[in-house]
Amino acid sequence: MSPKKRSTIYDLAEQAGISASTVSAILNGSWRKRRVSEKTAERVLTLARKLAYTVNRQASGLRRSRSGLIGMIVPMHDNRFFSGMSQTFEQLARQRGLYPLVVSTLRDPSLELETARTLISYQIESLVIAGATDPDPISHLCRSHGVAHINVDLPGTLAPSVISDNRWGAQQLTGQLVLRSHPLPHLPADHPRQQIYFIGGIASDHSTRERIGGFCSTLQKHLGACKSGQINACGYQAEEAETAMTGLYNDLQGLPRALFVNSTIAFEGVVRFLSTRPAKQVMQCTIGCYDWDPFAACLHFPVLMVRQDTTALLNKAFELLDAGKLDDPVLIQVRPQLLEPTSAGN
Repeated sequence: MSPKKRSTIYDLAEQAGISASTVSAILNGSWRKRRVSEKTAERVLTLARKLAYTVNRQASGLRRSRSGLIGMIVPMHDNRFFSGMSQTFEQLARQRGLYPLVVSTLRDPSLELETARTLISYQIESLVIAGATDPDPISHLCRSHGVAHINVDLPGTLAPSVISDNRWGAQQLTGQLVLRSHPLPHLPADHPRQQIYFIGGIASDHSTRERIGGFCSTLQKHLGACKSGQINACGYQAEEAETAMTGLYNDLQGLPRALFVNSTIAFEGVVRFLSTRPAKQVMQCTIGCYDWDPFAACLHFPVLMVRQDTTALLNKAFELLDAGKLDDPVLIQVRPQLLEPTSAGN
């Protein structure tokens, strides 16, 4: 039996009683600009579904010098912040008639560049560079191929960047840690456990630097000092944070007055360690996390959390992409939200 002949754009045009160019405009999402009625557009789309018509995107891209593809690279998928960002990206792309491609690059600069090169080979029209450790080489690559691009979450110097206002968010979180925590009554005022400690992240990373800056400036304002020993930018991985917490606990011979944890992944490691400590000890330590996960509400101790606004970040990024305002490497900051602590015990 010979395979069933594939429907073409001309078959759709003939059955709909309109021109092939009008059908093409309806299928690629530009029919409103062509002043095609919504009734006609719906009729063609219904007919296309009935005939199981699919666009040959590669051939279509060659004819129109457009592929309809938009790419985004992210450091990882198994993180609520980046997974939420990926979902919002896909939604905003599809609203514009674009086909989203999202690829994880594992915080590896060489893999970031290789992935961007591969996406460009698939003729993506634009690229959202989210959380890249080294975005400027990717900008050079995109420029050499004429690909529109924008940085999100971590800034570059060669393209517009839309990021969270990390310093402001860290100031808000640290201020609440100072306000809600209390000096440990059984220890001298100058004991190291009376201090607030910062755990997680990478010191060379822009977000971590800004959060450390906000953390230190707030401590200096309220408590008079911030010492280098209070900061351990041990990395983003849970295992690294768990090791850092073990070392801190052993050095202090107990938990400190309060903890600022730099991400939810690092927070996983902190929680692993805290699960080995008596609940009474843990409750004496006020804890904040710069990121958000709803499962924190299931813990037996309260946690202050900073929720970054992925929707606002990507809406602004798409606004710049839509307007073609990509020549000026402007830095746009979006303020996060500080959430009240909740726990299973409340």
